[in-house]
Amino acid sequence: MKKLFSRIAILTLLLLAVAGCSAESDATRDSGAEDGQITLDYFTFTPGEAHEKDLQKMIEEFESQNPTIKINYEMAAFDDYFTKLQTRLAGGDAPDTFELNYENFVNYASKGALKELDSLIEEDSEFSPDQLNQQAYEAFQHDGKQYGMVESFSNVVMFYNKDLFDEAGVDYPAADWTWDEELAAAEKLTDQKEGVWGTYAPFQFWEFYKTIAQNGGAVLSEDKTEATVNSSENIEALQWMADKVNKYEVTPSDEAMSGQSDSDLFLNGKVAMLRTGIWMMDSFKEADFNWDIALEPGNTQKAHHFFANGLAVSKDSEHPEAAWKWLKFMSASEEAAQIRIDSSWELPAVSNDALVQDYIEQTPPESREVVFEALDTLVVPPVIEDWNKLTDAFTQELDQVKLGDKSPEEALNDLQPTIQKLISE
Repeated sequence: MKKLFSRIAILTLLLLAVAGCSAESDATRDSGAEDGQITLDYFTFTPGEAHEKDLQKMIEEFESQNPTIKINYEMAAFDDYFTKLQTRLAGGDAPDTFELNYENFVNYASKGALKELDSLIEEDSEFSPDQLNQQAYEAFQHDGKQYGMVESFSNVVMFYNKDLFDEAGVDYPAADWTWDEELAAAEKLTDQKEGVWGTYAPFQFWEFYKTIAQNGGAVLSEDKTEATVNSSENIEALQWMADKVNKYEVTPSDEAMSGQSDSDLFLNGKVAMLRTGIWMMDSFKEADFNWDIALEPGNTQKAHHFFANGLAVSKDSEHPEAAWKWLKFMSASEEAAQIRIDSSWELPAVSNDALVQDYIEQTPPESREVVFEALDTLVVPPVIEDWNKLTDAFTQELDQVKLGDKSPEEALNDLQPTIQKLISE
């Protein structure tokens, strides 16, 4: 009998040991390592050279708060990023966490590439959606479920060289300017002999959908069931874009730019008015002239870009809990938000008035409040599941307009059935 009890006792101890090992295994399952240390892969496109140091500061702060988690980041240029990301996903080598802009988010969410976050959010007593701008937060929902966390948002405004305006005796851009006032000023500011141009805006799809909105146009109907590509408002807006280059000659052609970027031209004092993103503010601090920002002129109404970037978790990640901590930190923490504010790296989406005031008080530019005034007239991209096909189709036709091979009316008439087919499939 003693032997039997002895054997039972030994068996019980063994079972308890196994249970303990199992519990320990469960506790460290998300770590992927026996010592509880894990490494999360993070793939990103927004930092670039200008903000890599700021990303490193964020990582350092996150790792100090979460000593069992290490972030292994990889950056890629925007032009290459989504090709590389798709290759990794297709090859079964998806990063644990990665950035998605608003335009591409729907495509990845609809195809089941992302982990649903709702359960992780509900179980986290330290997080509330109220900590974030609700419009930006909800931008990363699909079919009523959260598949991403807004990381930052930004917009495009008009940057202008105050010294060039002063030299030409032209009044600075006013909030009520229309395209007509912009053109009149641009003609006075342009000096082709000195290589100075009055105004510049990129000739591409992102600029197109915003510009047509400034003329009351749109790519799709409100319910996204009808393409409205070749409307009279859109044709007129595209003609305006082309005429600034070819008719009025107040915007440099690609040939005249000689391989320089629009930001280089502005920094070199060769463009008086430039439509570009607020993410360029930090870089433009290097300018040796006075500059400021203003609302963009519209034609029948105002319209400004609204860009949002978010972080998502791969559905195949072995570390969802740790990944959620990283997403939450990058999205909602005051530490990450403050780093963004200090470096003018887009805008954090946190609903923290004190941080926003810190941002407004920074100079240059003097009129930084314009960034928030532009949100009153924001427009978002006409996102569909076949987003890349839509943008590729527009790029092909817009390039032909830019080169003079097609008129705006011809290009948009050719595009109309193509876009209609994409949204009808």
